[in-house]
Amino acid sequence: METAVSTPLDKARAFAAQRHQLFIGGRWIESAEGRRFETFDPATTKRLGEIAEAGAADADAAVRAARAAMESPEWSGMKPAVRARLLNRLADALEANIDEFAALETLDNGMPMRDARFFHLPHAIETLRYNAGWATKLNGDTIALSGMGDWHAYTLKEPVGVVAQIVPWNAPLAMAAAKIAPALAAGCAVILKPAEETSLTALRLAHLIAEIGFPDGAFNLLTGDGETAGAALTAHPGVDKVTFTGSTEVGRLILRAAAGNFKRVTLELGGKTPVIVLPDADPAKAIEGAARAIFTNAGQVCNAGSRLFVHERLHDEVVEGVARIAESIKLGSGFEADTQMGPVISAAQRDRVRGYVRQGVDAGAALRAGGREVESEGYFVAPSVLTGTTEDMSVRREEIFGPVLCAMSFADEDLDRIAVDANATDYGLGAVVWTNNLSAAHRLARKLKAGTVRVNGGGLDPALPFGGFKQSGWGRENGREGIDAYTETKAVAIAI
Repeated sequence: METAVSTPLDKARAFAAQRHQLFIGGRWIESAEGRRFETFDPATTKRLGEIAEAGAADADAAVRAARAAMESPEWSGMKPAVRARLLNRLADALEANIDEFAALETLDNGMPMRDARFFHLPHAIETLRYNAGWATKLNGDTIALSGMGDWHAYTLKEPVGVVAQIVPWNAPLAMAAAKIAPALAAGCAVILKPAEETSLTALRLAHLIAEIGFPDGAFNLLTGDGETAGAALTAHPGVDKVTFTGSTEVGRLILRAAAGNFKRVTLELGGKTPVIVLPDADPAKAIEGAARAIFTNAGQVCNAGSRLFVHERLHDEVVEGVARIAESIKLGSGFEADTQMGPVISAAQRDRVRGYVRQGVDAGAALRAGGREVESEGYFVAPSVLTGTTEDMSVRREEIFGPVLCAMSFADEDLDRIAVDANATDYGLGAVVWTNNLSAAHRLARKLKAGTVRVNGGGLDPALPFGGFKQSGWGRENGREGIDAYTETKAVAIAI
């Protein structure tokens, strides 16, 4: 008798419909108060499943489990090479289930399945493998001392301890991997809190972690909202470090909560990334790159290129090109083969993005593309391009987190003047430059107040440090800097 073979989407739907619990101390348990919340498909608004909602008591239980792991020789005494093997096994397991995870990410977040399968999942897998390599390379130094006497002095790199990690809904699995991989490689104990809108891939990842055999308490998962579970974690005296990716407003709340026991804090916050097209740039490449920078993931990217500065010689050509792309983008379910952009995450986010566009037009900006309401049961927003904005307009000044681009022209070829305009924001997460002038690229990169400057394209890589200047955050993720953030340096001096 033949049995039907489940597709990745079938598996994802079946997993979403399960009764999801919290993962604490190596066990799946209900929340202390028995509360639950629903999760929905943003492309259809249909209910996907029901998830345990953690509260303060659950946060406390997770912290106690993580502290027990840090004090247990099973985790604290584990050899670096064994930690590396566990992370590589997790990467292998994720790769073996890549199609199911991609379908689950699309169901929960709305992104096109193609993007989930060929960008977000491979990036998460590579992040795990990259950081697995660091587990055996966290070495200190021997130091020559100049004081009186003979000394043997050296430094040690030790895990910072229990880490609370709060991730956003725009790239749920990739963000989770970017946080848990370096923390576990360094020997920390992790409490991961995914966004309440997109918890499903984190839950599925926790099942893989349980199967692979990480020691109990080394990894814990709390699902729930930020105002309860997240706030309880950030204020808990048993947490040694908090790392958060999200809005600047919430970042400020986390800083205040972390002050109680001087927690170490890493914050990756908002952005208003400038895309600068110099007069010698290839306009075709600049058009494609500028459109991709703002319309990828429906503009729900902290580093989205939401401000476009184009030299007047190329301005009309580039802006018209980006506007044509915006008007041609196919909106729809991420499971449709021809979909180029999925929905934003929620009705509230849809209304927020539309509100910014209306405010810009009401203040005098010209709408070159988009602005229309999309008739759909899902939370879709038409990609929009605005010109004629001024620095005082909210659409140009504030992070929108949607597919909205403000385009401006400049006449001056003085790089100092261009940098002043590009830097005229409270944020400093990223910047993009399009030019064929190598000297101009290097000079402008030094003048831009941004944590990452990309010239003529480029994307994220787990080896490249990522973080921002100004109100875009504290610290760096990825690269050597990213794993160092999960360690403390201890100096030892022994008289000989």
